[in-house]
Amino acid sequence: MIVVGLLSGTSMDGLDVAVADIQITEGTVALTPLAATTTAWPTHLRDRLLGVLPPATTTVEELCALDTLVGQAAAEAAESALAELGTDGELICWLGQTVFHWVRGRHAEGSLQLGQPAWIAERTGLPVVSDLRSRDIAAGGHGAPLASTLDALWLAGPHRRAALNIGGIANITVVGRPGEPVVAYDTGPGNCLLDIVATRAGDSALGHHPAGAPGYDMDGTLAAAGQVDVSLLAILLAEPYYAAEGPKSTGRELFTAGYLDAALAERASHPAPAHADIAATLVALTARTIADACARHGVTEVVGAGGGMRNPVLVAALRAALDPVPLRSSDELGLPVDAKEAYLTALLGALSWHGLPGVPPGATGSRTPRVLGRFSPGHGPLRLPTPASPVHTLRITAGAGARGTPCTT
Repeated sequence: MIVVGLLSGTSMDGLDVAVADIQITEGTVALTPLAATTTAWPTHLRDRLLGVLPPATTTVEELCALDTLVGQAAAEAAESALAELGTDGELICWLGQTVFHWVRGRHAEGSLQLGQPAWIAERTGLPVVSDLRSRDIAAGGHGAPLASTLDALWLAGPHRRAALNIGGIANITVVGRPGEPVVAYDTGPGNCLLDIVATRAGDSALGHHPAGAPGYDMDGTLAAAGQVDVSLLAILLAEPYYAAEGPKSTGRELFTAGYLDAALAERASHPAPAHADIAATLVALTARTIADACARHGVTEVVGAGGGMRNPVLVAALRAALDPVPLRSSDELGLPVDAKEAYLTALLGALSWHGLPGVPPGATGSRTPRVLGRFSPGHGPLRLPTPASPVHTLRITAGAGARGTPCTT
């Protein structure tokens, strides 16, 4: 079936869309990447989304408005992707825009994603699977990272490998031999704190945040101009989250602008570090916390994806922190770095459609694997297929990757 995967990550830099041909037969999922793209949020909408994140307060009216506007934007993105590809889809899976991930102690209590799926179903006429995190949380899991589903099927083998995604938050999935327990959790900030500093640096230099400015450290230019502030890094590394055992999850509820400012205030020496030095320190923080997590599980290889893999300064720092463990790009294994999460979303939708659990046993802490999501009918009635047999392998077949680049097996 042709499935569209849609999401907007914690970086909130745009809507990621991937279209895949997915076949499930005799325990194997064959996923052929067909097309993928990212549509930037309009500046005013991104500002409104960022404006409801903690510690900000908001109104029910604003949440309702954003739920509609995000849903309409997702509907337009899905329709455009199918039209550009010249194919009719059969299913859309929409992961939504997370605005709050509620964690108390070691337990996730809930997670809120905006983007009303009814707008997607109405515009495209296709059924939509959405709200994938809630059922896993209700079953005792963290609802994140859901990447463990794809990673466990994709990377199982004789060696322990870690699949890494660096978005606003970084997460890993540790995969060993087929059938071995899968470990998956958020390691800490990926780009979210770095985005704050990059935005502030742009504001400082230009006197305002210009329309169309990326809101992130493009090509690592800012961090490359700075030096790691050792005292600030030590303060940041003292965060208790890093020492906690998995499964665990976190988000922008913890790693806020206020969190960073508190660390800067705790730093004893003066003057305050320059924006470039803060950026360099945050790159070191992300690299160190990812590498420490990988070392904890004795992995022999790391396969990276996500926007952070497009930052050469971060990638260099990560390679140094991981050494001698090699870092590979997901591109090398058939899934585009920029689109892996969107293809994951398409896979999750296909699994739910076929009555299959969306999380490996224990990966997020859930007691029992569950079929994830809720279904919104398209223009016709819902007719779910007979549940498929459990799957144990993911095969990436040759197709078109992100923006038409070749995708290898």
